[in-house]
Amino acid sequence: MRRDVFERLMAARADKRPVALVTDLPAGYQSLVFADEVDANGPAADVVAAARAALQSGISGIFERSDGTRAFLHVFNPPLRLFLVGAVHITQALAPMASMLGYGVTVIDPRRAFTTPARFSDVRVMERWPDAALADERLDARSAVVTLTHDPKLDDPALASALRSEAFYIGCLGSRRTHARRLERLRAAGFDDAALARLHGPVGLDIGARSPGEIATSILAQMTAILRRGAAP
Repeated sequence: MRRDVFERLMAARADKRPVALVTDLPAGYQSLVFADEVDANGPAADVVAAARAALQSGISGIFERSDGTRAFLHVFNPPLRLFLVGAVHITQALAPMASMLGYGVTVIDPRRAFTTPARFSDVRVMERWPDAALADERLDARSAVVTLTHDPKLDDPALASALRSEAFYIGCLGSRRTHARRLERLRAAGFDDAALARLHGPVGLDIGARSPGEIATSILAQMTAILRRGAAP
């Protein structure tokens, strides 16, 4: 590997920036493909498209072009992270389910009565105000944020922090009426319609979920659709 390619690859990983290392087979020429950038003199357009699809799926592999030439697409994605604002019953179901899907889960709630080890023994817990906690986490394009408290004092600052980041998924628990009021508050705080369109509220796919486990399932299903396809059904 050329030194300049190696150094830029390491810099991208340090910055938690998704990148694919493309190796032309059998020539061995290597270049980098990002979601929004390609190396000068990089691969052909069809290889770039395949590399970006690999970044979306998170799966490395060989891409064969129509002319029979091949390239190996090595995906370097930052780890998936999920930040759950509010240590509530749904969180108790959602946290372990998300961990099973490969997310590093963090529960954020300044209310210590809710964050006891008996309720969250196997998950990272931050007993801080959500906006301060998220500000230190450097949310990236592999981060998701879900607010679950129904308390604007906790949810709104977290949503504001998430909207200022590259988080791929931002979900908000609550009814349509609650979400409409939430949007009004965030508009008053300076967010435009394009920014607010990133919010998924009411959170999760409409599968008729009622129990905490069912609601957690609907949330993870929606998150997965957006992570892998870029949109939910």
